[in-house]
Amino acid sequence: MEQIFDRIYIDSDVCNGKPIIRGKRITVQSVMEFLSAGESAEEILKQYPSLEAEDITACMRYATELMNHSFIIKQAVA
Repeated sequence: MEQIFDRIYIDSDVCNGKPIIRGKRITVQSVMEFLSAGESAEEILKQYPSLEAEDITACMRYATELMNHSFIIKQAVA
């Protein structure tokens, strides 16, 4: 398991290698999807009692850090 960001890890054997929180089977993507659906951090913590508020903050910081990279969208070949 490799720590790639504060509290965020990647383990190829867990959740298909997606970024996870502190070695748990909870992905950064899941937390970000809940937040984007309008759920509050408090609601997420109730649903996932093993998480800490700092985990949610780390997910947001990680997602923000990803936006520092340049992305190119390629057209699909027909």
